[in-house]
Amino acid sequence: MLVDSHCHLIYPDFQKDIKDVLHRAKEAGVECMLTICARLSEFDSILDFVRTYDQLYGTVGVHPHDVKDYPELSTLDLKERVQKSSKIVGLGECGLDYYYEGYNAPLQKRILATHIEAGKKLDLPLIIHSREGEHDMIKLFDETDVSNNRTGKSPGVIHCFSGTKEFAYKALDRGFYISVSGIATFKKSDDLRAILKEIPLENLLVETDAPYLAPVPQRGKRNEPAFVVHTAKALAELKGISFKKVEQVTTQNFYKLFDKIPA
Repeated sequence: MLVDSHCHLIYPDFQKDIKDVLHRAKEAGVECMLTICARLSEFDSILDFVRTYDQLYGTVGVHPHDVKDYPELSTLDLKERVQKSSKIVGLGECGLDYYYEGYNAPLQKRILATHIEAGKKLDLPLIIHSREGEHDMIKLFDETDVSNNRTGKSPGVIHCFSGTKEFAYKALDRGFYISVSGIATFKKSDDLRAILKEIPLENLLVETDAPYLAPVPQRGKRNEPAFVVHTAKALAELKGISFKKVEQVTTQNFYKLFDKIPA
């Protein structure tokens, strides 16, 4: 059995056929899916989903692209939403993204620090989005003592990893997991595959980031949780190990990190 550690099932892409999507996931051996919050305005929909479907769990958080809409975000804002359901099991996705022109680095860092502080208070892992801000990310992790964020447990996961080898190992040193997405199957991802080949399986999760980034051989289609199987198979081939081993270890890693979910 596999887990899709990061997907966005409340997005319009899935409005018409969510039951079929979940059925295909079950048929593919995907037992649990974590549907991720990127804006507080999404949270009520996520709450409805996780209450409706046993195999779904959720998070609450603000994506770095959307911090401008929540400049006064507080730990209380996050706490109040987490307390609405035991199936809200993580904070994010949150992080730093300096890719697009006009980003507000100080605000992004302040909102990320708010998520980190909430993680300490609520004993929940962070789902980290990182793009073009690796230096500031590591600096902020150290300023906030993120390695001790959850009383010795992993502080979270770097989702959809596509960064540098240096950042990967600095994140690992601070206790984070690295999550492998469909990007690892893309033709031009040789550098990424070289990094992932070195990282121990015990430090990895797998995800779809559905509806985005469908893996080969589904490239170009709407991504969905069932397709995480292709990413897991590619990871097994890359490491020269069995698909069963990847299933077993990445699923164990997921339940260890998101320890509010019954394994």
